[in-house]
Amino acid sequence: MLIRIRACALNARELMILRGYYTLPVKPDVVLLADGAGEIVDVGTGVARHKVGDRVAGSVFPRWIDGRFSLDVAAQIGGSLDGMLAEFVVASEDAVVRIPDHLSFEQAATLPCAGVTAWNALTGLRPPSPGDTVLTLGSGSVSLFALAFAKMHGARVIATTSSDDKAERLRRLGADEVLNYRAVPEWQAAVRELTGGRGVDHVIEVGGGGTLEKSLKSVAIEGQIAIVGWLANQTTTIDVRAIAGSVATMRRVAVGSRAQFEAMNRAISAHLTAPVIDRVFDFADTLSAFRYFEAGNTFGKVVVRLP
Repeated sequence: MLIRIRACALNARELMILRGYYTLPVKPDVVLLADGAGEIVDVGTGVARHKVGDRVAGSVFPRWIDGRFSLDVAAQIGGSLDGMLAEFVVASEDAVVRIPDHLSFEQAATLPCAGVTAWNALTGLRPPSPGDTVLTLGSGSVSLFALAFAKMHGARVIATTSSDDKAERLRRLGADEVLNYRAVPEWQAAVRELTGGRGVDHVIEVGGGGTLEKSLKSVAIEGQIAIVGWLANQTTTIDVRAIAGSVATMRRVAVGSRAQFEAMNRAISAHLTAPVIDRVFDFADTLSAFRYFEAGNTFGKVVVRLP
């Protein structure tokens, strides 16, 4: 299928690729960006899942249709495969999903990486039940999506962030409690206090070495910690007593399958969820978009709009 790309979005993985320490293989001179949405303008013989005019977004792992992740399906858009930062992209019909009708292309472009990662992190093992408590860390895009998805499931959300301004914005998005980790550096104790000593049922762990031990000390017995990233950029020696005392499940999340993408889109459509966008740049200003994103002061996604 030939897809006219209308919008792309940036993720932390792009900075890892540019700096040379991305976990998965990257082809030389790769076309960047895993996130992209557009409309199908032509189809080849035998295409049955989609038609001309369909509004679609690419699946980050186009060969991962369903089931468990494995190296057999690890080829990824914007890494070992060319990405979405292009006016037109050729893709297999299996490699894309239809986007929710109520979303613009700019909004839909934010879904493939951060959105699916948050959905997998929250629902991929044991989804939250109404009344469960979910802990999100920071105000990055995965955490913002996780906040929205947790509220869909009827969960209580405790969020951490770095400023009072971001705390207020998180509350407006539905966070029930927000902890400023600069003012409350031992926020794991505050999380315990807010849950009556029990701890939280789910942690969306994006900090890695800088936050993992505190997440272990925040989680309830038989809770879950979904390890999404390593944004705190720190190494750590974790007190083994924090692991032994948690009796929790830790699971590393690698975005998600096409089936999870489609399930997420159904939920987004049912709830008319709107992704949080920080700023939209024109295609001609892509370099400025990267520099703005790299500065690290965003709240929501940075999007590039194509003509």
